[in-house]
Amino acid sequence: MIIEDEEKIARFVELELSHEGYTVTKAFDGRTGLELAETGQFDLIILDILLPQLSGMEVLRRIRRTSSVPIIMLTARDSVVDKVSGLDSGADDYITKPFAIEELLARIRTALRKTKPEETEVLSASGLQLNTGSRTVAVMGKPVELTKREFDLLHFLLKNKGIVVSREELLERVWGFDFSGGTNAVDVYVRFLRSKIDEVFNIKLIHTVRGVGYVIRNEK
Repeated sequence: MIIEDEEKIARFVELELSHEGYTVTKAFDGRTGLELAETGQFDLIILDILLPQLSGMEVLRRIRRTSSVPIIMLTARDSVVDKVSGLDSGADDYITKPFAIEELLARIRTALRKTKPEETEVLSASGLQLNTGSRTVAVMGKPVELTKREFDLLHFLLKNKGIVVSREELLERVWGFDFSGGTNAVDVYVRFLRSKIDEVFNIKLIHTVRGVGYVIRNEK
């Protein structure tokens, strides 16, 4: 589904997607788009931010309460603050206008590949368990509430337990190759995780390797 109030852009994207074999539905305001999204019949949503009736950010937040459908923000809002806000609110990707249709199609293919069913993993370290199927985290049986970005960062570090991962690789694998916020974003989110896990449960989970990056070691 395309939720876009500029009808020429919506029509252009619809024609290109139809040519690629996708079935497309359009909505020209946020409220209609949200109502359609809540039917659960779409494999992916392309969402503008500046929409009448209901903003794209609010549509995104409401969809994320009940659905993990891939959402790509397609908007003229190109500030780092807007990108970070969109991604942290649950968007899978963020593309700014003007855009190349070839890039949008590539991003769509990538987002759809990520939705293919994967086997549930249960990863553990230092008394912590992370379940990829239910997207839950617990330490010594007590649940820990994480944002989507915090969960994804913790998941990647746990999958590479014992391996020192650089900030640059974490940015590429967790935030996306085109994220322009800088490597300090990794440090900020590691602090978030430590405040919710290490400080609360008095454990040492994520270790800093000075000048290199971060690692989770297999410690009791």
